[in-house]
Amino acid sequence: MVKTKKSSGLLDLSVKLCGVVLENPTVLFSGIYEAPQDLINASKNGVGAITTKSVSINLREGYQQPRIVKFDHGFLNAVGLKNPGLEKAKEELKKMLSEAKTPVITSIVANKTSEFQKLAKEIAELKPHFLELNLSCPNVEAEFGRPFATDAKISAKVVKAVKKVSKKVPVIAKLTPNVLDIKEIAKAVEKAGADLISAINTVGPGMVIDIKTKKPKLGNKRGGVSGPAIKPVAIRCVYDIYEVVKIPIIGGGGITTGEDAVEIIMAGATAVGIGSAVYLRGRNVFTEICKEMETFMKKGGYKSLKEIRGAAH
Repeated sequence: MVKTKKSSGLLDLSVKLCGVVLENPTVLFSGIYEAPQDLINASKNGVGAITTKSVSINLREGYQQPRIVKFDHGFLNAVGLKNPGLEKAKEELKKMLSEAKTPVITSIVANKTSEFQKLAKEIAELKPHFLELNLSCPNVEAEFGRPFATDAKISAKVVKAVKKVSKKVPVIAKLTPNVLDIKEIAKAVEKAGADLISAINTVGPGMVIDIKTKKPKLGNKRGGVSGPAIKPVAIRCVYDIYEVVKIPIIGGGGITTGEDAVEIIMAGATAVGIGSAVYLRGRNVFTEICKEMETFMKKGGYKSLKEIRGAAH
């Protein structure tokens, strides 16, 4: 079992995910930092756990610039899963596992079930703390011509294949909100053996047009929507998932403040995914969110997160 130090002060912000103890519930979502050193630095800067960029078998150059565009209430991004490929990623992961001060979640992505299995097998040998299956990127279509996470049977198929080779590494299924019934997908991946669920990935895709140039601002034209604008969608998805599964949920999507974090925990999340808030509030956002959570808890007379988890149900 891997442990980190508990939160300072009288309040207990620590959470346990499949035997792994996080100092606090904040989890850096995948794709926010690309460089291994940036992830290692984040692990020393108040975050509860870090997630690597999604790793594919072969190198991916990503989409053309610009890849991220800010709008009034959030961001559009179309990075295109830029990563160096499996072999280079394994070298980077070894460095992170040896130097990071928090648990490491390794995200993997593929277009075929067999590729997910190959990635999982090789990465599991390095013993990261968790394996995250990126089933939900809205910019990459999987077999059968649609994203894995939009189909319960296909999502379950991937989870089953990965569980055969993941050994003792807990498997996280990351789900998309872009479905009619996320509860159906959540139940399917739990039944298939997923140890945790992460919800949500970006909404969309969406588009922003520059009215001066009369062209879409993103290099890829379309991109996933993130930031404060999608928080109500994330809250609803976590709430729905919590009602139908027993496994822990990492809930995120537009979480920017401590009160946002409390809200999604009340919806049912055990840990809280933080992404675009890093751009909005800076690298100290994890510490600031935890302080804001502590302020809320002190005012409410709460001593641990267990007292508020799922309280909205």
